[in-house]
Amino acid sequence: MAVTQITQPRQVTGRALGRGRDFAGPNKPRGKRYRPLRNRLDTWVFLAMALPNLALIGFFTYRPLLANMYYSTLDWTLGSTDATVVGFGNYMEFFTSGDAGSVLGATAIFTLATVGGSMVVGLLVAVALNQKIPGSTLARSAVFAPYVLSGVGVGMVWLFIFDPVYGVLSWVLRGVGLASPQWINDPDLALLMVIIVYVWKNLGYCAIVYLAGLQSMPQDVLEAAALDGAGPLRRFCLVSFPLLSPTTFFLLITSLLSSLQAFDIIKIMTPTGNGTGTLIFEAYLQAFGAYNRAGYSAAISIVLFLVLLTMTGLQLRFVERKVHYA
Repeated sequence: MAVTQITQPRQVTGRALGRGRDFAGPNKPRGKRYRPLRNRLDTWVFLAMALPNLALIGFFTYRPLLANMYYSTLDWTLGSTDATVVGFGNYMEFFTSGDAGSVLGATAIFTLATVGGSMVVGLLVAVALNQKIPGSTLARSAVFAPYVLSGVGVGMVWLFIFDPVYGVLSWVLRGVGLASPQWINDPDLALLMVIIVYVWKNLGYCAIVYLAGLQSMPQDVLEAAALDGAGPLRRFCLVSFPLLSPTTFFLLITSLLSSLQAFDIIKIMTPTGNGTGTLIFEAYLQAFGAYNRAGYSAAISIVLFLVLLTMTGLQLRFVERKVHYA
């Protein structure tokens, strides 16, 4: 006799029903349905936040840059309604005249001295300020204070100090029977004078940034080096300074860009550019000084822009390879 097997129906759980809904068109999860709409909303929010900033950058940065490129091809004076198109004539005149050698040389000396001096002295000051001694907080504030001061005010104070007749330095030198150097009248000494003042003003910035890097350094690495018998100088040269490479790279870029664009101290201490005619100051003298050559000044400004662009690109291409990120 045949036996019929009766199969009990399997209970359908909520999880199975959920899987069933995944395959049914109208019952798809709501998150997947509204994902394209959410992406579009995110895009519109991004554009609403970014477009005003991009418009301001384009209007106040890139539009003047393009206009300056056009002005550099003109023989034009400020306020004149007439201009003659000379193409690359202003550039040819700059590089073939004697101005290029003196201007580029002064720019190179000023930049290398101020960047190197600010970073080296700032690092030494940061190491000293990193010590746990009484009054370190006050010392840090005093070191950083010159950086936030007005460059015009700093230049006027130091001009009074370096004045060869009425300056404080000349008074001190006369007290010991020495004659004061002609800081303002000698082109070589004028450049040295401006370098000293610029390093004094900006070393506080480098010191504070280096101090932040020293304080964020992993102490277990330094303690391990000390247990291995490394002295303070050896620990700094072989452990601390390599770990500061990201800080050094950041300061190198920012200090270089700042030095190449230094203007206020140079203008106050040497109004005629006696030995201190860097690229940016020479552009100012050509446009607003006795020369009144706006087109020629625009060409020098474009040369400065290309120098800034090249130096930044070289640092990002080659120097960053030596940076050790922890």
